[in-house]
Amino acid sequence: MADFFFGSPFRRLFHARPFFPAVEWSSGAAAAAMDWVETPASHVLRVNVPGLGKDDVKVQVEEGNVLTIRGAPPRPRPGQGEARGRGGAVWHVAERGKPEFARAVALPENVRVDGIRAGVENGVLTVVVPKEAAPARPKPRPIAVSSKL
Repeated sequence: MADFFFGSPFRRLFHARPFFPAVEWSSGAAAAAMDWVETPASHVLRVNVPGLGKDDVKVQVEEGNVLTIRGAPPRPRPGQGEARGRGGAVWHVAERGKPEFARAVALPENVRVDGIRAGVENGVLTVVVPKEAAPARPKPRPIAVSSKL
């Protein structure tokens, strides 16, 4: 049965990369869950960043059109052991994973990189990438045809 399912033409639907050009890094950092919505005026990216604030997230554009998003929790203060939390609490179980993440997204050609805005609210980083105004289409006009150029 497994051979039938994984050998079927639908295999590409389950194992293919997403339709948008997103790149994930394997440098030990996890990839944060992301939604990418295109509106008529902009591209809106929403990334889960639970427990992180605006100082813990870094958003920048690299290499012309690659949007990079990185996040990490604040480092423990000096004198505070890694196993100790706030107020001297000792961690016994930590199953929710590392909150560190890194994500790179290749942006489309029709965006205004200088107008990108980002904000964190309720554990969600929202990045708004405005689109360039589409150039006006030329109106159809008749062209005279002659016998010689």
